Amino acid sequence: MPKTKVLLVDDEVEFASALAERLRLRGYDAKAVSRAEKALTVIQNNPPDVILLDFRMPGMDGLEALKKIKEIAPSIEIIMLTGLEDSQSIEEAKKSGAPEYIMKPADIYDLIEKIDQAKKRSSERK
Repeated sequence: MPKTKVLLVDDEVEFASALAERLRLRGYDAKAVSRAEKALTVIQNNPPDVILLDFRMPGMDGLEALKKIKEIAPSIEIIMLTGLEDSQSIEEAKKSGAPEYIMKPADIYDLIEKIDQAKKRSSERK
């Protein structure tokens, strides 16, 4: 069975790199980028199964990136990452195609569970 491909998109470079490494150690094919614009390029060239997407980033924010990702690759599952409890943004993300979110700092076990569930949903649609 191929490894689940996970793309982390977060402007907190150290956080994203450390989380990607923790996922790789657990058997995931994880990559981190620090800008939503870079994520769009990655998605077009090597689409992941699941994206972990930060809400707040300079340039294109997470909600704008979510909408663009869903336009170009609607089958990719997206889990939003947030450091703030912002129910309005969370509801907008859910309506835009990201039903799951996780608070930072992310508990690795909760995150793995959400990634596995997202991968399963994605596989069921294919």
